[in-house]
Amino acid sequence: MSTIPDITGRRITVMGLGRFGGGIGVTRYLARQGARVTVTDRASSDRLADAIAQIQPLIDQGAVTLRLGEHRHEDFASADLVIASPAVAKPWANQYLDAARTAGVEITTEIALLVKALGNPARIVGVTGSAGKSTTASMIACILRPHRRVHLGGNIGGSLLETMDDVATDDFVVLELSSAMLHWLGHDHWSPGVAVVTNLAENHLDWHGDFKHYEQSKRAIINNQQADDSAILPADLAHWNNGAHIVTPADQPDDLAGVRLNCPGAHNRDNAQLAARAACAALRRIGISASTTQCAQALSTFEALPHRLELVAQTETLRAYNDSKSTTPESTRRAVEALLEHGGANPPAIHLICGGSDKGADYTPLVEAAPRCAAVYTIGSTGPAIAGAVGAAAVECGNLEAAITAALDRIGPDSILLLSPACASYDQFESYAERGEAFTRMIRAKIASRSKTEKISK
Repeated sequence: MSTIPDITGRRITVMGLGRFGGGIGVTRYLARQGARVTVTDRASSDRLADAIAQIQPLIDQGAVTLRLGEHRHEDFASADLVIASPAVAKPWANQYLDAARTAGVEITTEIALLVKALGNPARIVGVTGSAGKSTTASMIACILRPHRRVHLGGNIGGSLLETMDDVATDDFVVLELSSAMLHWLGHDHWSPGVAVVTNLAENHLDWHGDFKHYEQSKRAIINNQQADDSAILPADLAHWNNGAHIVTPADQPDDLAGVRLNCPGAHNRDNAQLAARAACAALRRIGISASTTQCAQALSTFEALPHRLELVAQTETLRAYNDSKSTTPESTRRAVEALLEHGGANPPAIHLICGGSDKGADYTPLVEAAPRCAAVYTIGSTGPAIAGAVGAAAVECGNLEAAITAALDRIGPDSILLLSPACASYDQFESYAERGEAFTRMIRAKIASRSKTEKISK
């Protein structure tokens, strides 16, 4: 393990405390290294109460100063180093980061500090994609754990910086990497020893400005690989040839022969195949020979992650799935297909809840999925646009509770209520996790209430 040099006594501005752990983790890491940290976030102290509580001892000690409800140019121009949050859209045009650049202040990110601290990228497996990257990264970690210690981090939440003392030099590290993270890592000419791209579709255009920039950012995961590195790519991205060893699992359909997954859907079989190929490549680097089929066998006990096609409630006539992590139209289309496929010869009636805040995505995949649903209940700021796109299948509801109520009034036997929003959550919720938890809580309460009413009426 290596540490970031010259931090003791330096004035460091952390831009964005956030609520997912990255800002919290880097703040605690920097303070422990002896830095004088200013955390600046436009959100109020009330919205950040839980995050602030996690760094309160450092605030009390004077190691961390908070600037909430606003950003100030002087906090950026007078710093020795600025840590930018990947949530900051179009950072090349941000006035506060421009103030730092004009003053000659170095700008970096939590993920860049992490990969520098980790050192040798050969033992790092990086996973990106428009959908499925959290599941694929978790599958890779699942396969590798019987062979060596594994640390899973990055965009999946939290910060591995806080546990660097526990990361040995021969441990595996699996990082889920967002397009925003890769935008910054590309400036540092960094790529992992094993790179995985699950797929590529329109996403985060509000952050990147256009699809070309989004794709360029994703490609950073392989741009700086060496000749003995590996890139695990879907067949339609095989042209991303970078000089490393390119593997396209679609050419090996027998990888999953005899493997039964607990996660429904063809997309999860694609994720599993990518994961098996990536784990095989990672193991080969440390002298362990295992076939991709052997690697895939380890996934027979793998369960769906929270908020990703997670079965959260069930009655004799209804199954409710929380797929709140589906924040693109393409991932929502895949969720609908997965549940229909899982139903076999008797596919269920799917009642889909979708909508949220706008990321600039094309709704064509939703238009394709809508005719396969019994109804589409739209919520959030994108609700009217989605309703207009999908047409007669749409029921405009406005918010999540209204959508659940409307769906329960229409649902018949052998039905599925699916929250798969196809959009970000920030219009009505702080995060996809909060949205998923709200859905789970509401549907369970309504099912319990309905059961009591039915018992009384009998």
